[in-house]
Amino acid sequence: MFGDGAAAAVLRAGDGGEVEIEGMGEHLWPDTLDIMGWKVDPEGFGVILRRSIPAFVTANMNSAVTGILKRMNLKLEDVERLVCHPGGAKVVNALESAFSLNQGTLDHERHVLANFGSMSAPTVLFVLERVLADRTMHRLLLTSLGPGFTASCVAMRRAA
Repeated sequence: MFGDGAAAAVLRAGDGGEVEIEGMGEHLWPDTLDIMGWKVDPEGFGVILRRSIPAFVTANMNSAVTGILKRMNLKLEDVERLVCHPGGAKVVNALESAFSLNQGTLDHERHVLANFGSMSAPTVLFVLERVLADRTMHRLLLTSLGPGFTASCVAMRRAA
């Protein structure tokens, strides 16, 4: 399930890039450190990952992302492809359910997870690389879940 990887994105101001970032935002659910977070003790960092994450994602992710997009003057219908941090197979299923996607829609997420495992934060950039290589989508929404329990989103579109 877990892998080891590194990724980077190079951003620059001005014209000439492959994609343009339209906006970004986050949603923090209060009192959720017990769902996903870090436990710091004298021995170091310990990750907290509850089995309830997929159910939480199914119940809460759509409204959080809808709110983030609204602050960017966008709607889910404006997005052609979600680019999701896969987390795990159950999380991918939960994301498809949360956004009423057909099972298997998040194919690149499943491919990266199956071939590399969850590599923590870099995983979503591996998915983004595959989606960008597809070249058929104009507007994308990169989503990721993190400690605290936080949803982060970056709206981007292909440069004209």
